[in-house]
Amino acid sequence: MRNYPHPLIAREGWPFLAGAVLIALILSWLAPWWLAALAWLVVVFILQFFRDPAREIPAQPNAVLCPADGRVIKVEEAHDPYLDRNSLKISVFMNVFNVHSQRSPLDGKVEKVWYDPGRFLNAAVDKASTENERNALHLTTANGQAVTCVQVAGLVARRILCYVKAGDTLTRGQRYGFIRFGSRVDVYLPVSARACVTIGQKVRATETVLAELH
Repeated sequence: MRNYPHPLIAREGWPFLAGAVLIALILSWLAPWWLAALAWLVVVFILQFFRDPAREIPAQPNAVLCPADGRVIKVEEAHDPYLDRNSLKISVFMNVFNVHSQRSPLDGKVEKVWYDPGRFLNAAVDKASTENERNALHLTTANGQAVTCVQVAGLVARRILCYVKAGDTLTRGQRYGFIRFGSRVDVYLPVSARACVTIGQKVRATETVLAELH
């Protein structure tokens, strides 16, 4: 496991957690017990939502790792709208109980970043890929293979965070972004890639091999 220089509770969640704890403490002092208990349940929910654990990183050199926790909802040949090519598209849907940090699927260079403010449809529906708020990275490997990794906001998600820019270099498993409160990630691969997951499969960021490049 490579060194993971991030706290177990993601920094993106600290303001939410601090506010929720403060409210829970006040209600514990002034409000009925059931209202205080509800507030502490909210604190527990925020803690689990913003957890950001380190993960084992597979060493397989041609592996494309899953960039997010969740469930696979698409494995299909599709058009990559960013690189204008036919591709193998794999989509992972994240519910509010999944870890929501995004991690690089491979070792590569960020060639370009696209951001579209978009809409906030249910992230599980097909048109979310092209109509919702989204942020896409064009990554290239050392041997020139291109992968597009797209953060897509959902019905409740209202903030996509991306911490890299064109010219940056990412290592597999490196944390590069975060989406708040339910969303999806689309990965567009060369058509020669072989999918290693199936629709409905539960996957974990970094630890699950999404596909193999050939």
